[in-house]
Amino acid sequence: MQNFLKILKDINELIMFKHSIFSLPFIFIAMIVSSKEINETSWFGWELLLLGLIAAISARNFAMSFNRYVDRDIDKDNPRTASRPSVDGRVGNKNMKLFIGINALVFILTAYFINNLALILSIPILVILAGYSIFKRFSSYAHLILGISLGLAPIAGVVAVSQSITLWSVLLAFGVMFWVAGFDLLYSLQDMEYDKEKGLFSIPSVYGKDATFFISRLFHAQTILFWLLFVISANLGIWAYLGVFLSACILFMEHKIVIKDFTKIDRAFFTLNGYLGIMFFILIFLDRF
Repeated sequence: MQNFLKILKDINELIMFKHSIFSLPFIFIAMIVSSKEINETSWFGWELLLLGLIAAISARNFAMSFNRYVDRDIDKDNPRTASRPSVDGRVGNKNMKLFIGINALVFILTAYFINNLALILSIPILVILAGYSIFKRFSSYAHLILGISLGLAPIAGVVAVSQSITLWSVLLAFGVMFWVAGFDLLYSLQDMEYDKEKGLFSIPSVYGKDATFFISRLFHAQTILFWLLFVISANLGIWAYLGVFLSACILFMEHKIVIKDFTKIDRAFFTLNGYLGIMFFILIFLDRF
């Protein structure tokens, strides 16, 4: 039993399960809004709730474990990542490959039970999710690939409910994409010197700290713009507008913290962005119910 719990602990550390908080709120925002449009009720049913959770968790498990597997050569020499289970041997290569394969299969099977469009999109989604790990080896656009990966969340949510892709879901997805890419830029400042040494193409390592701050602010300005357009396009109400305003305030605080003190990057990344997603979901929930 102790050994089993240790394995679970190592896998949890490998995939950082708590970071699911970044994508889950936006999947369910899309499902709530779509259900209200189609069924005149925001509740989309227990079956879709369960399938949505399984799809989201398996997709994220696949993305994170694939990233850890292919990044072993990069992570082993970085002091910040050298103690990861994928590097120090706690989770072996064979087990990682098995975990990647199982989660890919679970995601595809879950998509099959959701609807035909979800099934058709499942393979391309997995390819995009795996793309981030490869992209950063030759292109500084990797931050946007990561943004696209999480930006797929609201697209997946609306596909699950309506078997279609609406304009408002695309606008919401663009907002998520720039939100994630913007805070990934700030987070990657920690590895700026290491990335230069290894020849990796992060924006901080290629363009420097000041350019990174500017591009991140630009991305987050576009986040607020696209979320405002989402609220307008989906005909949402005052609670949703409040969500956009509070998101802007949170992102402003995030930049203020990071610019003032690099050691606060973890706090800005995890705490504030976690609050942002939850807050946005709650306010859209209130607006639709």
